[in-house]
Amino acid sequence: MSNLKKFSQFINKTFVVWMLIAAILGFSFPGTIAQIAPYIPYLLGIVMFGMGITISTNDFKEVFKSPKSVIIGVILQYTVMPVTAYLIAKGLNLSPDIALGVILVGCCPGGTASNVISYLAKANTALSVSITTLSTLLAPIVTPSLIFLFAREWLQVSFMEMFISVVQVVLIPIILGVIVQKFFRPVAEKSVDILPIISVIAISLILSSVVAGNKTQIIATGLLLFGVVLLHNVCGLTIGYLLAKALGLGRPDKRAISIEVGMQNSGLAVSLATAHFNPLSAVPGAIFSFIHLLTGPSIAIFWSNQTKRYQKRVESAPVTDNL
Repeated sequence: MSNLKKFSQFINKTFVVWMLIAAILGFSFPGTIAQIAPYIPYLLGIVMFGMGITISTNDFKEVFKSPKSVIIGVILQYTVMPVTAYLIAKGLNLSPDIALGVILVGCCPGGTASNVISYLAKANTALSVSITTLSTLLAPIVTPSLIFLFAREWLQVSFMEMFISVVQVVLIPIILGVIVQKFFRPVAEKSVDILPIISVIAISLILSSVVAGNKTQIIATGLLLFGVVLLHNVCGLTIGYLLAKALGLGRPDKRAISIEVGMQNSGLAVSLATAHFNPLSAVPGAIFSFIHLLTGPSIAIFWSNQTKRYQKRVESAPVTDNL
């Protein structure tokens, strides 16, 4: 294994650490790091380009192999989180900017980090990748529609402006990545190991700049924001799992759908908030980026250990001779 590949794997495994460092830097040097804010859409575009360059036809095999699970996952992705976000905003009587930020997170597609967490959790990773890919490709239409539906109570929302933003920072970079993969395969193959590192750097910069730009507001509403975002994330993980169970899916599929529903592309929420609304509305997305990278690995460790214990019980069970 090459040193670059080893380093890339190390960066991915320690993703939470880099997010924590990014948040600390944002708090420590707000004046300097806040200047990154205008480049957030471009940074997110880099992450989406990386996703596009790694998409293959294998990612869609699960759609045809197990369409029920994929369809359930995508539907739950775009119903559980936005509805939960709206209910939390109404139930806790959140201020317009914070309510909008929570709803923005809820209306976004699944984040690419969910695929790594699904793998660690012994979930159906192929299903996770399929749901992430399909929900992301649907985002230009579905995300602005949901934001318009749930957020217009607090602020005037333009569907067309949202649509154009999502196309620019999500769809176009993914399409460019797919084109590079198809027509410049040697370049795509050489970039496989470096792209995860670049993506982590880009996401860290996004988080750091949002924290820096909203340091005062975060300090003033810190406990409330963390509580709201944690509640939203845990509701997504729990409700996603319970609904998948109620619909008769197997254990690996239930885990994958739970993770997909609970882990959002919060970078997109931050980008939309920064481009179209008050900077404070970007804070829930920034905090969500950190929170779901704590809850995700935690649940992955729990489920992974659960699977290992089950396998040990099976292996140690006495073999009966029926002859």
